[in-house]
Amino acid sequence: MPRYLTQDWFDAAQRAFTADTSLANASTEIVLTVQQVVTGGPDGDITYHVVVDRDTVRIAPGESSEPTVTFIQSWDTASAIGRGELSAQGAFMTGLIRVRGDLPRLVEHGNVFGGVDDVLADLRRQTTY
Repeated sequence: MPRYLTQDWFDAAQRAFTADTSLANASTEIVLTVQQVVTGGPDGDITYHVVVDRDTVRIAPGESSEPTVTFIQSWDTASAIGRGELSAQGAFMTGLIRVRGDLPRLVEHGNVFGGVDDVLADLRRQTTY
């Protein structure tokens, strides 16, 4: 069982994205990068990003050189969202997630990133937090 936001978790997430073509098929005309900054985790702060680049979806630890949007949240918030106990929208609406960047562009293509949860559902059940 991979621990949340470790290299094993990122590897498992990438395998899930590679195996599932629904996100890539939904995103054939767009390029977006969503960066996540998770603060106060057991291993310190973690930054990672998800890139939808036309027909591929990639996830990688570290900063993106050109994120479309960046979400900043605590480890507790990110873990609750990861476990499915809290919605990202609910966390944003209550101020638990801060956002910078081109949020309207992300909203415009929300159908693509809405599918990320579906693709990572099995991984979520296998993850320890």
